[in-house]
Amino acid sequence: MLRVGLTGDLGSGKSTVARMFAERGAVVFSSDEMGRRLMQPGQPVYTAIVEHFGGAVVAEDGSLDRRVLARLAFTEGRVEELNAIVHPAVIAEQARLIKGLARKHPDAMVIVESALLFTTKYGNSSHPWRDRFDRMVLVTAPEEQKIARFVERAAAGRLLDPQERAALEADARARLAMQTANEAHAAECLVIQNDGDLVTLLQRVGAVWRELCQVARFEP
Repeated sequence: MLRVGLTGDLGSGKSTVARMFAERGAVVFSSDEMGRRLMQPGQPVYTAIVEHFGGAVVAEDGSLDRRVLARLAFTEGRVEELNAIVHPAVIAEQARLIKGLARKHPDAMVIVESALLFTTKYGNSSHPWRDRFDRMVLVTAPEEQKIARFVERAAAGRLLDPQERAALEADARARLAMQTANEAHAAECLVIQNDGDLVTLLQRVGAVWRELCQVARFEP
């Protein structure tokens, strides 16, 4: 089995790249999606978040209010408190799934998508990403493109007024300011530059895919 970490800053397009890898046959685990599942009511992570941050983070329907959590994490500087609850659970769940997959499909290529593979403090060693992955893939893009993609995704097709757009852009810049480790590790990664159209991105993903397949075939 080849274990690949796929990372990139907010708005870099790593989720699009992950889908392209999945279409080629990779098994992809999204850390964000896994985190959302573990944060559902009834899950231990949900209980721990409510106990730590209080009832204000619970929405009327009983789910976690992600806007309140985002404000606490990124505006009030409590992101590490949230990470300390969520990250260990997500990493443990990924390890469990990968172990099971390795037993059934030892020749599989598994890709874990996460913005924080280099920066998370949680794992079983002092270098958790090196122990978890055989190769790393980094998706990069110019900052203004990353911000524009974040705003477009947050708008979800709505027409934004100037004040709301400015607030979202400020939110994106604040989040990106916390994601500074990826570029520092670029030399240790296979890099996919996502600064063009989808056709160009497909070509670049294809080139990296072929390289990963060679590694999976020839390395023990």
